[in-house]
Amino acid sequence: MAHLLGGEALHLEYPTHVVFDSVTIGISDGDRIGLVGRNGEGKSSLLGMLSGKIEPNSGRVTQRNGLRVGVLDQSDTLDSDSTIHYAVVGDMADHEWAGDARTRDIISGLVADLDWEATVGTLSGGQRRRVALAALLVQDWDVVILDEPTNHLDVEGISWLAEHINNRWSKNSGGLMVVTHDRWFLDAVCTTTWEVHDGIVEPFEGGYAAYVLQRVERDRIAAVTESKRQNMMKKELAWLRRGAPARTSKPKFRVEAANQLIADVPPVRNPLELKRMATSRLGKDVIDLLDTSVSFGPKQILKPFTWRIGPGERTGLLGANGAGKSTLLGLIAGTVEPSSGKIKRGKTVKLAVLDQQFRELDQIGEDLVREVLGRFRTTFNVDGKDLTPAQLLERLGFSSAHLSTKVRELSGGQRRRLQLLMILMDEPNVMILDEPTNDVDTDMLAALEDLLDSWPGTLIVVSHDRYLLERVTDQQYAILDGNFRHVPGGVDEYLALRSAQGTGSGSNPTQSSGTEQAKPAGPSGAELRAAQKELNANERKVGQLQEKIAKIHEKMAGHDQSDYEGLGKLTAEINELQDQVDQLEERWLELSEIVG
Repeated sequence: MAHLLGGEALHLEYPTHVVFDSVTIGISDGDRIGLVGRNGEGKSSLLGMLSGKIEPNSGRVTQRNGLRVGVLDQSDTLDSDSTIHYAVVGDMADHEWAGDARTRDIISGLVADLDWEATVGTLSGGQRRRVALAALLVQDWDVVILDEPTNHLDVEGISWLAEHINNRWSKNSGGLMVVTHDRWFLDAVCTTTWEVHDGIVEPFEGGYAAYVLQRVERDRIAAVTESKRQNMMKKELAWLRRGAPARTSKPKFRVEAANQLIADVPPVRNPLELKRMATSRLGKDVIDLLDTSVSFGPKQILKPFTWRIGPGERTGLLGANGAGKSTLLGLIAGTVEPSSGKIKRGKTVKLAVLDQQFRELDQIGEDLVREVLGRFRTTFNVDGKDLTPAQLLERLGFSSAHLSTKVRELSGGQRRRLQLLMILMDEPNVMILDEPTNDVDTDMLAALEDLLDSWPGTLIVVSHDRYLLERVTDQQYAILDGNFRHVPGGVDEYLALRSAQGTGSGSNPTQSSGTEQAKPAGPSGAELRAAQKELNANERKVGQLQEKIAKIHEKMAGHDQSDYEGLGKLTAEINELQDQVDQLEERWLELSEIVG
């Protein structure tokens, strides 16, 4: 595939540390690359060098002649005096952009709820971000670079963006690089994952789920100890295989190696044991919202509903921005009074809220982290083990050096971790997490989820991070047109309900009264039989290829590790076989759609 953009021997350093030391990378036609790594490792810096906004200390950036590169970074460059209309489509005549299906879809997907002629200066930060994303996507680019594009998008918006990216270019054309902590999005759009760590960029095939598998496999091949093998990534892999509804369509032969790796891993959490512990701490009564409704003036935000929250429940709340999720959290926390109905709280309830602000941390900004932790209890039980606050902090990604740091000097992600730790050390038995993924990288999210697995309390989560929501909660509820309802099918059912509602009326400039096209007829009986036959043959071929790859892996494990030439040849053989597997898997998915 043709080279689009890349870097040769890129070196970047700041006065305090070296970010990259002689990194060589490349983006080719058809690449969809997701960048992962801890905060501060250099993901945004790498995007900045490739886009030309950061000059490397040495090395050079290469690109194809005439290449068009579109960039969404974390800065806000919109003109506050321009209208949304002008910011998105510029001087383009109405009939031009309205006649373009892709432009209409982008406007409908990102800014349909905004007044088309409102000025940018009247918008919130999240709304400005959506306008900037829409303005980027309506233009034609050979390579699109996105830095945290899912920030300020709800679950529905993230789903739309994934579909748009997947359909934006034809197969094996265009290039994408994206930095995001939304792991569901990485799985949905990326075919390659680059892990940025320790001054290098390490490539992995596939999206986030495949990246987790390969990290575990990489550790296994390196003959790490059994205790190392039983790490958090293995636990996350176990969940990926056992519990993620969004991944049930994956080819079964793709995860045979994963099944072997996690055969001895217990379930992510024991719900019966956690509920038993929660009942002993909480009693049977937690919080009951009985025939409760909320109105602000003539506008009814939440229609009458009843919700009895039980001990040990782990619930995710879904809803579009402005649907009333924050109002519902306020009812639970006692900061919002219902307009009708009543709320009963158990006598033993001790509630804590992890919100999107850092108000309690602002009050202790001059204190050292060790001083803050010293005000709480000396031990905390996790998975049956007593941990000190320092050990718990280390589990959340802090080093011992951070204990002597002032709270105000911590990064946004570190402040979020400290905020969570302070809540846990206060021992609540009901906890509300309101957008807990802000300022948090993927490794930190995995650590957070691992910690919550052993927390025996009632958990209520509001998050646009679909992966986190499915990972830490056992059931989901949604707010749709003011109605509070259970969605047994989780996020997929919620998205289907939202889609059935339609986009509604309002200021959406792309609405039209066109008729729907008739759906094409399904495949004939003969076509179904042929597809099933090819599907079976496809699985046998992949199984044979996987056996060959496994044998080469065994050969590599016993090979002289100093023989780089020999190892390189074996790696090339694996890559060639894996390319064949990928092609067969792609065809497998197409055939699965036909067979149903």
